[in-house]
Amino acid sequence: MKISGKTRIVGLFGYPVEHSLSPEMHNAAFDKLNLDYCYVTFPVHPDSLGDAVLSIRALSLGGVNVTVPHKEKVIPFLDGVSEEARFIGAVNTIKNEDGKLTGFNTDGRGFMQSLAEADIRVKDRKVLIVGTGGAARAIGYYLCKEAFTVQLFDVDIPKAEALAKHLYGVNQNAGTVDAASTNSSEFMAGIDIIINATPLGLQPGDPVPVDMLLVKKEHVVCDLIYRETPFLRAAAEKGCKTMHGLGMLLWQGVIAFEIWTGVRPPVDVMKDALLKRMAR
Repeated sequence: MKISGKTRIVGLFGYPVEHSLSPEMHNAAFDKLNLDYCYVTFPVHPDSLGDAVLSIRALSLGGVNVTVPHKEKVIPFLDGVSEEARFIGAVNTIKNEDGKLTGFNTDGRGFMQSLAEADIRVKDRKVLIVGTGGAARAIGYYLCKEAFTVQLFDVDIPKAEALAKHLYGVNQNAGTVDAASTNSSEFMAGIDIIINATPLGLQPGDPVPVDMLLVKKEHVVCDLIYRETPFLRAAAEKGCKTMHGLGMLLWQGVIAFEIWTGVRPPVDVMKDALLKRMAR
């Protein structure tokens, strides 16, 4: 990669960010298209978020991705947000256009594209999302547009109820379920797609997010974690169709790339870069 005085910088705000796969993905695409851009990571402590956003203008950055713990808290520092980001209440991409900072959320669209790529049909099906954080809000917004019903479960019941009330405006069949329901064979038998939107599976020894005795081969099982988790392995052993979160990571990045540059990136190049990075 050649860095010049004209190179436009984009990057990632988060804390921590050292584990990010995004630099390899985006820089491979910039290099393939010979675009004078460079993607870097910025470890932004929560106490410094406001200053970091101001630096986008001050340093004329092209824009940034935003990850935990800043997706929700960054919104007040922006000049505007897209309709979907406003509804979701979280931003994962910021574009700097002549000093005007606009926030977008590409997570939900990225997830839906990854489902389509994996030939997983959502329309008129019954979906259970486990976890109600920022990622669940993003995918829930789009799932509610197509699924017959979207059920939400979280150990934080008020948080789940708040999200269900929010999504009700998109799909009146959106609602919450309690632990008793998720432990019910009758309830789980009526679910078509199970999605883990919690961090469970990131650390060794994490419990699986649902009772595997209730998971049947007819279920489609998805995990937003971009590596195969014990949850997905156990589901695959039962004969379930499974999907991890690498596709969501890829496609949210593709959409962010287009927002910054106005150019369609080479998706195959970005995917290959992710796979090579994960194989190290």
